[in-house]
Amino acid sequence: MAETFLQQAKYAEAMERYEDMRKFMESEYRVMFENNGTIPPEHRNLLSVAYKNVVGAKRSSWRTICSIQEKEENGQAKNKDQKLTIIKKVKSAIEEDLDEISNSLLNLIDSYKLCNAHFEGTDDPNLVSNVFYSKMKGDYYRYMAEYKSGDERKIVVEKASEVYKQAEELAKPLQSTHPIKLGLALNYSVFHYEILSNPEEACKLAKMTFDSAIADLDLLKDDTYKDGALIMSLLRDNLSLWTAEIQSEAPTGEEGTGDQ
Repeated sequence: MAETFLQQAKYAEAMERYEDMRKFMESEYRVMFENNGTIPPEHRNLLSVAYKNVVGAKRSSWRTICSIQEKEENGQAKNKDQKLTIIKKVKSAIEEDLDEISNSLLNLIDSYKLCNAHFEGTDDPNLVSNVFYSKMKGDYYRYMAEYKSGDERKIVVEKASEVYKQAEELAKPLQSTHPIKLGLALNYSVFHYEILSNPEEACKLAKMTFDSAIADLDLLKDDTYKDGALIMSLLRDNLSLWTAEIQSEAPTGEEGTGDQ
């Protein structure tokens, strides 16, 4: 009997074959929707892990090639122009890969209307699901904003801002210690800091979220304590870093900033 796409995705994760994992999860979603099935939390978590690792590798490659490009542009090598031509081709190819990955995830979410599930009350699992997928959309528009420029960047920045705001509004009924609500605030604050260049707003959001969660720390459930505590730690670390940079008025860039 053939293994399900879900099981194959789990095997791919164990082998760290994240591109395969991504394809298996895309197939699993397609089959479930063809059969009018609901998407359990396990599925969305596996989809997130697959995409996060695939896009993470490409983002790392892009940052590396940008560093190499900067070094060569500031250098005095005799074959400088030839090197820069090669570098720009590699950089362009990585950006095309990032476009494909991000648009694939965004299209999947929109095609299956994953942000628009009907829910009744704050205890309805569909509420958490809507926040989760809305956060994902914001994250992938944010990733695209990292390497785009001009009008293209303006478009994805506006879309990221819109979706993050929608997710924030949806998440209001959730407990302040809910890992998905914490993760949303973490990534939204990173968006304010890195993409919008608004450290004050980033600090405001991170501090408000962290303080609220600390006040309700006893609400952290055993099954979510590890995830919640990790995100709170990232919020605290980012807040410390950003506050120090604001006070010194000497930003150090992305290094040290953590997101989920």
